[in-house]
Amino acid sequence: MKIGIIGCGNMGGGMVGQLVAAGMDVSCYDPDADIQARMRTLGASVAETAKALASGQGIIILSLPKAQVVEAVMAEIAPYIEADAIVLDTSTSTPTTSQAMAKLGQTNGFDFIDGPVSGGPAAANAGTMTMLLAGNHAAIDRLAPVTQILTAKTVVVGASGAGHAAKIANNMLCAANLVLVAEAVRMCEAAGVKPEGLLEGVNAGSGRSGVSVVNFPKWVLNGAFDSGFTMGLMRKDVGLALELAEQTGVDLNGFAGIADLWLSKSGDIPDTADFNEITKYGAGK
Repeated sequence: MKIGIIGCGNMGGGMVGQLVAAGMDVSCYDPDADIQARMRTLGASVAETAKALASGQGIIILSLPKAQVVEAVMAEIAPYIEADAIVLDTSTSTPTTSQAMAKLGQTNGFDFIDGPVSGGPAAANAGTMTMLLAGNHAAIDRLAPVTQILTAKTVVVGASGAGHAAKIANNMLCAANLVLVAEAVRMCEAAGVKPEGLLEGVNAGSGRSGVSVVNFPKWVLNGAFDSGFTMGLMRKDVGLALELAEQTGVDLNGFAGIADLWLSKSGDIPDTADFNEITKYGAGK
């Protein structure tokens, strides 16, 4: 099975490593020369352009920063994608982009599948990501030999666009929980409760979340702040949630204040900082 990957940064590079280690025939494209060199070191072939990569691949995986880049890359490579090939978009994109790309695929004879992922670079490098799949179910079934290498869990959430809608909702909840758990920790510290004891109690009860179970012990309480996911990326995802709510006519009254904190009030935390540093907002105030 010939697999091409476009975008080989923190996430895409991890996927390249997993697929090469599993014996897959992997080609990749990334405009960054240093990343190209690293992909060669892993054992992947490197194409000179995205459209050069697209020709001859049975599966093309996209790992790109935003929907606009997905659209631009697809406009470039669509004429060169093989008939019956599958494009798996693991980027954090938008439902409307996925739906438009699926229609483009129908016109050109290939399938376009939503496949946004969770778990960050560590999971990409370990093959333990969670992937939310949406689109043609027959094509999703054909992807199984690849998704089994890249993920610990896959969830088929619906028709084209549903995967990226679900991913936006997931990241919206993560953004909210980081703020709320940080406030709960500060409140209980002021009441004389140590964070470790609080989290043990919360994680044994109904208030637990991925943030209280993973983020705080792994990246916050120890001061590591090295998850590999930035403030800028989460700010983008918060904005995507607000855009999706506006498009669908849904009020996010409960989330509005938290979104404002991420997008406006925490401006002293740079986009390049680890996204878990949002937990520092309000400390000492």
